[in-house]
Amino acid sequence: MDQNQSYSENGRIIKITGGLYTVRLDPGDHPLSGQTVECRARGGLRHQRTTPLVGDMAAVTYTDASFRRGDSGTVPCPDRTGLLITDILPRKNSLIRPPLSNLDSMLVVAAAAAPDPDLYTLDKLLAILEHNRIQPVLVVSKADLDPARAGELAALYTAVGYPCFVLSCLDGTGMEEFSTYARRTLPGGITAVAGASGAGKSTLLNTVFPGLSLVTGDISRRIQRGKNTTRHTELFPLPDGEGYIADTAGFSLLDFEHFDFFDLCDLADTFREFAPYLGHCRYTDCTHQKEEGCAVVEAVRAGQIAPSRHRSYRELYAILKEKHKWESK
Repeated sequence: MDQNQSYSENGRIIKITGGLYTVRLDPGDHPLSGQTVECRARGGLRHQRTTPLVGDMAAVTYTDASFRRGDSGTVPCPDRTGLLITDILPRKNSLIRPPLSNLDSMLVVAAAAAPDPDLYTLDKLLAILEHNRIQPVLVVSKADLDPARAGELAALYTAVGYPCFVLSCLDGTGMEEFSTYARRTLPGGITAVAGASGAGKSTLLNTVFPGLSLVTGDISRRIQRGKNTTRHTELFPLPDGEGYIADTAGFSLLDFEHFDFFDLCDLADTFREFAPYLGHCRYTDCTHQKEEGCAVVEAVRAGQIAPSRHRSYRELYAILKEKHKWESK
């Protein structure tokens, strides 16, 4: 066998642990096509300031010395000889924390109670998703604990224009409707799950996709936060189609403390219910906070934009404005 023959394939990075990258190679005609392999990254990527992320499409090279042929087929060598990520293909989006790329949608899980929902941090996450063109799908979990509050949350974000589901994994409320939606729309893309610790993210996924078998944790009664049960970011192939669910370490609404993902001038566009009113204010440089003649402010007064959403916008505006002050110095 010619030990010098080399191969190049593309694949999806589905897991990163330390300096090892687990890549699911695309189907093809090469020896390891369609298989899941562990690789290291070429040193040159550091010089290019490219950090591989879970969700990236990567170019992987290897040689005949990288695999063995046996009765059960071709398998990678256990010591990962010669398996290298040599390049990262262009991304359509990426998140800083957790480090994920090429997301299509995100299930945003907010519990009706235990823990109580925090609308400001929820709106901050939604703004980040909008800016990155990631489709949010709101899931109000634990509806059995506070049905009235669950209904209020669903009504608020349905009016904004987001797909919204009210669920209880305990008594089964809404699970059939959500399962039908998830199985119809999630395959074919990459979906992550976000929410405050203890909101029931892993329980939800295990109920809809039993084959995932994600680890779940209990709520700490004393601090009303969930114990972290996930230790790294990983993509799990969906059981019924080409696509992935991302289970992540510490990916909660509280992780977005450093709100510096985009510029101040982009903020209004991340609140999709503002769209009909933008460009109709009295002043062209309107900040949509409290100016007279502001079409957005008038819409809030008229009940067409929820006051809680406008409050979130104003708080985020203040944060981004302060960020720009530091940058100008």
